Amino acid sequence: MPRTAAPPSALSTSPVPRVADRDRRRTSASVVLRSVLEHGPVARSTIARLTGLSPASVTDHCARLAGAGLVREAAVPRRSGGVGRPHLPVDLDTGHVVAGVHIAVPYTTVALLDLRGRVVVRRELKHEGTDPRRVLARAAEGLAALCAAVPGRRPLGVGVAVGGWVDRETGTVVEHELLGWREVAVRELLGARTGLPVHVDSHARALVNGERLFGRARGAGSVLHLFVGNVVDAAFASHDEVLHGPRSAAGAIAHLPVPGGGEPCGCGRTGCLQAELSERTLCRRARAAGVTGSTNPMHVVAAAAGGDAVARRLLVERARATGRAAALLLDVLNPETVVVTEVGVVHFEDCLAALREAAGKERTTQILPTSFPADSVLAVAGGSVVLDALFRDPLGAWPEVI
Repeated sequence: MPRTAAPPSALSTSPVPRVADRDRRRTSASVVLRSVLEHGPVARSTIARLTGLSPASVTDHCARLAGAGLVREAAVPRRSGGVGRPHLPVDLDTGHVVAGVHIAVPYTTVALLDLRGRVVVRRELKHEGTDPRRVLARAAEGLAALCAAVPGRRPLGVGVAVGGWVDRETGTVVEHELLGWREVAVRELLGARTGLPVHVDSHARALVNGERLFGRARGAGSVLHLFVGNVVDAAFASHDEVLHGPRSAAGAIAHLPVPGGGEPCGCGRTGCLQAELSERTLCRRARAAGVTGSTNPMHVVAAAAGGDAVARRLLVERARATGRAAALLLDVLNPETVVVTEVGVVHFEDCLAALREAAGKERTTQILPTSFPADSVLAVAGGSVVLDALFRDPLGAWPEVI
């Protein structure tokens, strides 16, 4: 929560006002930048009217944001009544980019995104082992190659999204069971490799922020995001704040029991959410059914799209189990909107219908698939980590350019 200014009577005795003023300036800059994201190209006078800030304050913030490469004047002026000086609207400077890194179990996705969260270019890097230093070194090399392919667009910063337990404040992967990572200092290691500011978060929290900034959940009062991949986790946001918990441990639902589940879990129990729903389990079941010999879930999707009834049934059953898990979370959190990132739901309407039915027919309108294309969603996850930091504190995210 931003600090509030001290009352006038306290200003002469408290050492806090200068800090509070700086925080207030950053908060106001965030409000201005979010207004440009939402309405741009938009006149400064309109921003003042929408935000309640003074025209002078809006002009000052726009100048600072332009100096940081975040906004620019739109090319075509708009005139007011045909008289006087033209009103030059401002818009996000989408000539600038951020870098996104998403670390999955079998591969890493690297990408460049513009300031509206749109993927400019991306690449997948298959893992050659899971040693974190090697994985992060290859990610840095991949980003360098993307920058070379798009000359003149050096990223403002890097966002890293990864499954498991991620401490956002320190930029550390505390634990990722499937990768075998423990206390990996991702921010430090990737920052040293790239020379850029690095922000790190879980992929579920990254995508809940992406949905609220650029997706269908814009304007929602509360949002639950459920990510179902090899790693299964969740994130909850309410009133522009994402729940993190102590050391960012919130959202760990891997061992939530799924009603009717019987899949053995490494913890010794059966029916744990991640054991039931992971892409590894989906692919193993597909291999056992003769659908594919692959460990790639997209091959199951391709078989289903090609008319394989068994592949389609496996995906629908997985979506239905996801819906049962979503019902439990809905009962506890009662969010206004639920967004699900899961391969079957992304590609097939009957999977989405099965998920919604299992979650409860009265909740159908609350549950949405991810807003982002299936081939870009992981890139958006990585980019959303750094874009969330930018839109929350545009004057502090990269102080060296302000």
